[in-house]
Order: sequence, then structure tokens, then C-alpha cells
Amino acid sequence: MYFTDLLKTSSRALRHAKMRSLLTILGIVIGIASVIVLVSIGKSAEALILDQVKGVGSNLIFVIPGATKGSRFASPPSVQGIIIKTLVKSDADALKRESTILNVAPEVRGQAKIVYENNDTSVTYTGTTEDFFQMRNFTVAEGFTFTRTDVDSLNRVAVLGSEIAHTLFGARNPVGKNVRLKNILFRVVGVLDKKGLGPFGVDQDNLVIIPLPIAQKQLLGIDHYNVINIQANDAYNIDFTKARVTSVLRQNHAITNPDKDDFTVRTQEDALSLLGNITSVLTLFLTSISCIALIVGGIGIMNIMLVSVVERTKEIGLRKALGATTRDILKQFLLEAVLLTTLGGIIGIVIGVLFVIGLYFILVNFSPTGWAFALPLSSVFIAFLVSTAIGILFGIYPARTAAAKSPIEALRYE
Repeated sequence: MYFTDLLKTSSRALRHAKMRSLLTILGIVIGIASVIVLVSIGKSAEALILDQVKGVGSNLIFVIPGATKGSRFASPPSVQGIIIKTLVKSDADALKRESTILNVAPEVRGQAKIVYENNDTSVTYTGTTEDFFQMRNFTVAEGFTFTRTDVDSLNRVAVLGSEIAHTLFGARNPVGKNVRLKNILFRVVGVLDKKGLGPFGVDQDNLVIIPLPIAQKQLLGIDHYNVINIQANDAYNIDFTKARVTSVLRQNHAITNPDKDDFTVRTQEDALSLLGNITSVLTLFLTSISCIALIVGGIGIMNIMLVSVVERTKEIGLRKALGATTRDILKQFLLEAVLLTTLGGIIGIVIGVLFVIGLYFILVNFSPTGWAFALPLSSVFIAFLVSTAIGILFGIYPARTAAAKSPIEALRYE
């Protein structure tokens, strides 16, 4: 039997039971659409997260107190909330003398309630130097950032994140106003543009930035740093600069055995690599869950095809009696299964793509997340191939069952 004849016969059989065919492919439609939607969401989330990390700054290195044990992606104890005092001013001064380093900005962090008139809210405040803003690509929407003079003179000035400014002042201009942080008055000199999440999961729009000595001496009462931000010199390879940072700190801490390090050095690339691995695993996990619907749909197709074989037993016997071979019957029923899953795959792809476009439109117009559109064509192609493969895989048994029927027994079947 020619392929065109097989196609016509199979198509006619499927059209004869339109509702049953539609219900049969429903599982495939849902499965394929789910795969496309979840892969798109995973890739979009990955692009959004990585763009936020890249937006923090370029060629950045972070020195965190406490050594990392085990995987290079393990968290240092200080990130887990344990207070470690190994990073101090002499470390920052030594790093500033290193030629591979462009800028150094020590940082301390704390939490407190910030008050303006009758408005107050809890915030994370950061004490740092004037270089911090340039290193981390902070730009001001209003006013300006504090200067080296403010840091050296212990001026009580503050730069507010956009969310904090809106919470405390609403539509009013905060610049020049005084806010109270831990019962200390600070004059607001600037408001930052919207920034989103930064390193270590800090919401940079819900942030108050003040001069380092004020934060250390008057708010926290400490001499150590929570982190030292470093901007590498573009003239040097980032890994070489990382090695130099490690060497300088070991010399400063009199460490001769690398296993005795009391600090951790991380680059921006480390963070990007870690986040990329996490989002890839998450996307794979979500896709695996959606594949369950494909398996269920495939089983449904096999079940319906077996029912169809029983219903068409007499037709099978008649075809064999008129000269159709076992291979012809096998091809016909297998092609019917493939047509069902292929049609389901196409419908699922269309629904999945439309859903992704609709979701992107909603998020872009009604959400401030800055969601990035991502629809990998590879996922569409793979989804189509998977739907066809399911038709073959789950159609083989019903097709072989039909082909194996004896023409005499089939003609006598009632």
C-alpha cells in the first residue's frame, strides 16, 4: 500500500470519530504546551536574574569573612549569619596598594527603623565609601551621592533607595530632608534609581547608604567589615586579580597554609555560574514534571487505539481478505497514532506560544519585574519531535495487535 493511500485511510478513520480523536490528543496538547511554557519561564527567569547580577557592575570581586569549606559554591559562615571579624581596615589599605585593583570599597551592613515625620519602616542600611556607587553602577534619580569629604568628616548624610524614598516621602522630594536612623539624624543628599536585587540577595531599592565610619562607630559599634567590594583593573585578567587579592590577604593575615584561610574571595563570574546552574536545574526539573502529562497522554492514545482495534476488527479482517498485508495493517494503525500525536503537538505548540506571548505582555505592562521574553526555538522543535516519538512509541503495541489478527477470526468477530 502506498503512503498516500495509508495517509488517506488513516485520516478518514480519525475524521470518522472526531470527538474521540480530539479527546485523545488532549493529554498531548497539555503536555506539549506545558513544556514550552515552563521552558520559556525558566529561560526568562534565568535571563532576568543574570541581567540583574550583571547590572551590579563589571569586573567585581567580593571578599567575604570566613573560609568556605567543601564546594566552591558553598556559603561562607558570615553569609549564614555568623559574625566573623577577620576583615579590617588594614586589609582594605593593603588591597588599595595592589596594581591589579582599580577601586576598593569596604562595606558594613545592619538593620534598623528609619523615620520621617509620621512615616517609618524597617530597612537594611549599608555603610561604605564614595567609590561604592561607581563600582556598583548606582545612579541617582535626585540629588547626588556623598563624597570622600563626607566620609572623612563623618558627615551624617544618607542616600536612599527608590522604594524607601517612596515609602517615607511619597511624591515629595527627599533631598535636603532629615531622616532618623537608630535615633541619629541623617540629611538625605540623594535618591537612587531603581536597581532591583543585588549580591547576597539584598534589595537595593530598599536600601539606605551612609558613610562607612558613621555606620561602624555610631550605629554598629564595630571595627571589622562585612564584605570588601573590589573592582578589578581591566588591564588584568579577572582570575589573576582574584589570585593577587588572595595573596595580599594571606600575607596580611600571616597565613602560609591555604587550608587556614579566614576569608573567601568570589568573583562576579562565580555568581553568574552558580545562578546559571541553579536556573538550568530548575528549568530541567519543571520540564520533567510537564513531561508526565506527555506520558499520560501517550498512554491515553495507546488505550484509545486498542479500543479502536477492537471496534474495527471486522474491518481489519476484510482488508486482509482483500489482499492487505500484515505490514499494511501495522503501518495504518501506527500512522493513525502518529497523526494524533503530531496534531496534538502542533496544537500544543500554538497554545504554548500564545500563552507565553500573553504572559509576557501581562508582565511587561502590569509588573515592574523587568521580565525578559524568552522562547527558545529549540524547545518548540524538541516538543514537535517528542510528540511524534510518543505516537510511534505508544502506537506500536496497538498497531501490532491489529496486524496480528487472523483474517478468518476477524471476519467472524461480532
